[in-house]
Amino acid sequence: MLAPNARKAPPSYNTAQRMALTGLDKSQVDYRIRKGDLPTGRLNSTGSRREFSLAEIRHWVKDIRRAELRPEGAEAITITVGNFKGGVTKTTTALTLAQGLSLRGHKVLVIDCDPQGSLTTLFGVLPDSEVNVDETVLPLLTGEQSEIGYAIRPTYWDGIDLVAAASFLFSAEFTLPAKQSKDPKFEFWNVLNYGIDPARLDYDVIIMDTPPALSYMTINALMASNGIIMPLPPNALDFASSAQFWDLFSDLTGELVTKRGGSKEFAFIDILLAKVESTDQASSFVREWIAAAYTDKVLPVEIPKTAAASTSSAEFGTVYDNNASHTSSRTFKRAYEAYDRFVELIEDQTQTFWRRQIGA
Repeated sequence: MLAPNARKAPPSYNTAQRMALTGLDKSQVDYRIRKGDLPTGRLNSTGSRREFSLAEIRHWVKDIRRAELRPEGAEAITITVGNFKGGVTKTTTALTLAQGLSLRGHKVLVIDCDPQGSLTTLFGVLPDSEVNVDETVLPLLTGEQSEIGYAIRPTYWDGIDLVAAASFLFSAEFTLPAKQSKDPKFEFWNVLNYGIDPARLDYDVIIMDTPPALSYMTINALMASNGIIMPLPPNALDFASSAQFWDLFSDLTGELVTKRGGSKEFAFIDILLAKVESTDQASSFVREWIAAAYTDKVLPVEIPKTAAASTSSAEFGTVYDNNASHTSSRTFKRAYEAYDRFVELIEDQTQTFWRRQIGA
């Protein structure tokens, strides 16, 4: 649990991790160190190995992976993580994706749209005592602010900024329809879309976590998005709920956009199999249903349900929050490699989105 006044700290990295993240071998690393243009880290307390801070690692990665980063002329891709149900790893998926993309050199803005503030909590910020109204999207939704810049705050994780959430965000569910009833031309579903426009020039990726319901907040996040990710555990109830989600969202899109002469397209819609237990015979049947229903929208990676991932979550973190000394277990590596593959797939889709933006 988070202790009073506690603050999260990012992990440190060893030489092997630096090589893995940059794709360089030892001779290439030694050459770049001799050039003297990249951080050299520091020896640990025993002098047995060299360690690097997260900021130093990201310095290396951004330099080595320059060609993989957002090209000039392209804007940030906006990704919403959504699901009708709670407990499907929606918030963990949002944070893990943000961390993984930042470790690949991208600058990420995370927007917590859930009044429960779970994502905010994972950043080490207590919603009920450490978040003010003007640090959330609420002033944007009420019309007091016109763009999201006022609410953006840095986090413990280099390369990720946050727009926090707290319980008073529930009032948006009354504010938006009230404004719509007074002004028929008011597009309640586009407030967030317009409000994050300036941020699309400052960030590479914008990730939004949503409430476990198709609420006014969720609709705003989805309509502001270029891509949608739905974490989906392979059990019958979650599968049935996901079908309801897409049916309702399709109906809403038709009512709010198509009938008004507009259109809404997504660069991708992904289904991420999460909390997968390979030994669970029942889940194997549901995985087949999911594959048949969602076909190529199902990502070719499964996030396993492991003790290591559960422990990270219980400690208000993700697999990326662990230091090297805590990452040696077999179950941890399974979870880490699965999330790494997930991040890689999303980065590929993001790069395709950027290339289309600039006509490359």
